[in-house]
Amino acid sequence: MLKRKIYDYLIDWKKTKKNECLIIKGARQVGKTYIVEKFGKENYKHFFNVNFILHPELKNIFTGSLEVNSLLMNLSFYFRDSEFIPGETLIFLDEIQACPQARTALKAFALDNRFDVIASGSLLGLHYGQDAELAEEVSSIPVGYEREVKMHSLDFMEFLWANGISEAQIAYLKGFLDREEMVPYEINERMLHLFRLYAVVGGMPAVVSAFIESGNMNNVQAEQEKILAAYADDIARHAKGPEKQKVRNCWESIPRQLAKENRKFQYSKVEHGGTARKYESSIQWLHDAAIVNICTNVSTPSFPLTAYAEESYFKVYVNDTGLLSAMYGFSMKAAIVEKTLNGTVKGAIYENLIAEELEKNRHVLFYYKKNEGEQEIEFLIEKDSRILPVEVKAKRGATYSLNQFIDKFHPGTAYKLIDGNIGRDGEKLTIPHYLIMFL
Repeated sequence: MLKRKIYDYLIDWKKTKKNECLIIKGARQVGKTYIVEKFGKENYKHFFNVNFILHPELKNIFTGSLEVNSLLMNLSFYFRDSEFIPGETLIFLDEIQACPQARTALKAFALDNRFDVIASGSLLGLHYGQDAELAEEVSSIPVGYEREVKMHSLDFMEFLWANGISEAQIAYLKGFLDREEMVPYEINERMLHLFRLYAVVGGMPAVVSAFIESGNMNNVQAEQEKILAAYADDIARHAKGPEKQKVRNCWESIPRQLAKENRKFQYSKVEHGGTARKYESSIQWLHDAAIVNICTNVSTPSFPLTAYAEESYFKVYVNDTGLLSAMYGFSMKAAIVEKTLNGTVKGAIYENLIAEELEKNRHVLFYYKKNEGEQEIEFLIEKDSRILPVEVKAKRGATYSLNQFIDKFHPGTAYKLIDGNIGRDGEKLTIPHYLIMFL
């Protein structure tokens, strides 16, 4: 059973909510249904899972009146021995994107406030009009009556929990970062090894479970290929008309885009002569479906970064680095874990992994590159209204771009992530890759 951070978030929502339903967004197979079912069964006397994909007939519940008592009456016809007890009942509307009227009904549930309601869906980021299978639009989005949270695959800390690393041990590691002391050699090597395993396994719950249960990378690859096939199926089913092939072309180009020395996304790498006009909506589709993370260039590394974003210059990362390694092929896994991989693909894997961890830690992704040909800083993060640079090295090496950034902007602390240990040189703090979980 995988421990997830979002469970504590659900507990807090139950305690603090006021006239609001909870919407859980996120990519396919990150564990949304599992965690809500676990939460519902452990914290309520009565739990109802209304899944509109597995049971499309349940859409009939939301035809006609959306008054709560009418909806409860309709629910009772589908759930035998149903009992709705105020304060002790959780109604889970799963795959709610398949039933727009259910989304509209959330306002009624929130105002009524007798029953807790959680909704989730793997394609909730898409506008309903983008979905070829849904002709009906949401008649009214219940603004002000929803709290939204995005769920990801397991982050590195959750991966450590799954591998038997305790919270006390993780806190012990954080102490070295806080004190800026070197981590003992054997512990540091063990953690770097686990981070490389995380790079090839990733955080998708089914994949992590396959790894924990068998330790067999063939099983890991098989589970990842199932998820990649599901993504391809989503594109085929939900992207509209000619957009299908364009979205697929963009998706399949990402491993090539990241393998370039300059990882800025280039439409010309999707197809010869490709342009933003043709493909920018396809990138947005992938982002809205939570399949990719987008990192935007900024012209000036000043707070707030969003004010200096240059939307036409960006990098695209896969939402789960384990899936990216699977896209590169099975032999990639051994090369990463055994540290025999070289070249730009190695840098791509580590950069994607750091982007993923920053995204999961609720950072908006930005990078800095003033002009073509100049050195770039892979990531910028905002902390206490300050802008801190993060440079990623697949192994160890010189940091010309970071040194230039420090000399010009004096950030106070500049992070250099390496396959090594902790050390400070002026404003530059070098840390091992795995400590990204604390930034």
